[in-house]
Amino acid sequence: MKRPFYLLPLVVVAQFAGTSLWFAVNAILPALQAFHPTTTAFMPTMTTAVQLGFVMGTLAYSYFSIADRFSPVRVFMGSALLAAGCNLAVLATYESLTAMLLARWGVGFFLAGVYPVGMKICSDWYEAGLGKALGYLVGALVLGTAFPYAIKSFSLTLPWQYVIEATSALAVGGGLVVGLLLRDGPYRRVAGRFNPAVLREVFRDKSFRKYAFGYFGHMFELYTFWAFVPVIVSGYNERTHLSLPVALVAFVVIASGALGCVLTGEMSLRWGSHRTAWWALMVSYFCCVGSVFLLTYSPTVFLAFLLVWGMSVVADSPQFSTLVSLNAPAHYRATALTLVTSIGFFITIPSLYLIQWLFGLYGHFALIVLCLGGAFGLRAMGSWKG
Repeated sequence: MKRPFYLLPLVVVAQFAGTSLWFAVNAILPALQAFHPTTTAFMPTMTTAVQLGFVMGTLAYSYFSIADRFSPVRVFMGSALLAAGCNLAVLATYESLTAMLLARWGVGFFLAGVYPVGMKICSDWYEAGLGKALGYLVGALVLGTAFPYAIKSFSLTLPWQYVIEATSALAVGGGLVVGLLLRDGPYRRVAGRFNPAVLREVFRDKSFRKYAFGYFGHMFELYTFWAFVPVIVSGYNERTHLSLPVALVAFVVIASGALGCVLTGEMSLRWGSHRTAWWALMVSYFCCVGSVFLLTYSPTVFLAFLLVWGMSVVADSPQFSTLVSLNAPAHYRATALTLVTSIGFFITIPSLYLIQWLFGLYGHFALIVLCLGGAFGLRAMGSWKG
């Protein structure tokens, strides 16, 4: 079956739209925190609600092999619509911390049917060139994650509710695009009944294991860096008495990762996914180390440094997903991808709270701890030659 020319652009647009829900609340944290002034660690708590929901969602989708047993395009559409509904629930629950956390948990739970399933849709259509395809796909996720900051930056005169409404509308549109305009790919393998032994057996494969562990190291750094970008910029403003636009800088820095993903997707065609992921992880590792000097940089160097970090911190992600996908059992590819993704996102939770605690003690010097993820991932992958 010939792959339609519009397949990748549509999945990319839909992925961008759906994942705009991820940091929708992070972009308006100051407005929401005003309703909960006594809550400590408000930022990591709100971020963790989505991450924990995503972890539990991926475990549920993985356990029941939902995207293997049912049409991935239908799963994507239904999940995007449900995630948008949970996001809208913030408008009715923001005065209750518990209710708002549950709403954000629901967003994360149903995003488990958007991000991993989007990768599944691509892998079902691409027998070759998957690394490039996933480069664009993960780039869309990055851009979607950053987009609420853009909405906030360019809608300063509008109430904070606008960010929630706009991202929910985007997610609904993205879900409908996939569900109504796409079909399942020719390389899809429909699984039978769930086999729990798969969850153990996939990690017995040495190649699968080393790329999964590389991904885990990458995830220790990724979401914590993203969550702390506004904090870093605010701290730099206080230290230098400048007034860099926090929301706009956060958008540009996080969104720069989309360019990183596209570049590594193109590079993977020549270098291969292993070498490309290794070098991207190495660059982000050195950015973690260089973060100890962050507040001493001139504004130009500071912004340039954050852009390099923003590009490299996620540039390896699509290549890790490609390598995990290619080394997973064909009939349980979505199960394996979702399981690895679930573990990776669970790792972001202790990372967030650890850096938040250390940040309170040591300020921006705490960010160097993120290099532990890069060191672990590089060790697991071995030589850059594969």
